[in-house]
Amino acid sequence: MKVLIAGCGYVGKALAAELVAAGHEVVGLRRTPTGLPERAHALAADLFDAAALAKALAPHADTDAVVYAASPGVRDRSKAREAYERTYAQGPANVLDALAPKRFILVSSTGVYGAADGRWVDEGTRPEPTRATGEALLAGEQALYARRPDAIVLRLSGIYGPTRTMLVRSVRDGRARRPATTRWTNRIHRDDCAGALHHLLTLEDPAPLYCGTDDAPAPLAEVQAFLAERLGVPVPGPGEGQEAPGRGGSKRIRNALLRASGYTFRIPSYREGYPPIVDAVLQGDGPN
Repeated sequence: MKVLIAGCGYVGKALAAELVAAGHEVVGLRRTPTGLPERAHALAADLFDAAALAKALAPHADTDAVVYAASPGVRDRSKAREAYERTYAQGPANVLDALAPKRFILVSSTGVYGAADGRWVDEGTRPEPTRATGEALLAGEQALYARRPDAIVLRLSGIYGPTRTMLVRSVRDGRARRPATTRWTNRIHRDDCAGALHHLLTLEDPAPLYCGTDDAPAPLAEVQAFLAERLGVPVPGPGEGQEAPGRGGSKRIRNALLRASGYTFRIPSYREGYPPIVDAVLQGDGPN
């Protein structure tokens, strides 16, 4: 199978390595396609320049599947909505103007749910985004389904993994604060992001929508306390600190549909996922 990973970044590179190891042909597309695994074809292109993108993709008309994993990568909140609209509506449209793959997977976010009251949500829950970025994500999903009713959307919760150490470092340095109220958080390790996408690429009869999140929604305070014990530092004190959820709201996300499809999580909870990250920080191997 020939797979194009459009937006081959943190998750895309892990997926590329996995697909190459499984014997698939992989094309990793990004503006600066560096750091891709050996035997993956690096393709430099701008997803938002339709003409240039079509020219770059012309030699790859035989692509069997596309995983669209682009990220807005915007820090200026005033420009966030525009960036999200470009990323989740214009980008997929430009790729589909250039290619006609048998399978198209869009990597989206559980931010479309917007819930902040701790409720359980899943694929059957009506999205009610409370932020402009969530509205743009949902509009992008809907635009994709209008064009490709057979498309698959994977809504990922908070992605963590190697080199993503902000939460760990904030606890280590004493900057984290325990939320004043219970704040439910959801996460998925980068390796399970790649694993779930690989699974969906090869699944015979996939559903149109899946929630990609691990088995253990947890209050932020619980995760902070776990990290503090592992780091050997005091548990964060009370107060709304920088790690209090914003975009993620406060909800508990079910992964039952993804599990029922046959996917087995490699890292089922933060308890298995964070220790290697903490150890790397303690050893000075992570970002400071």
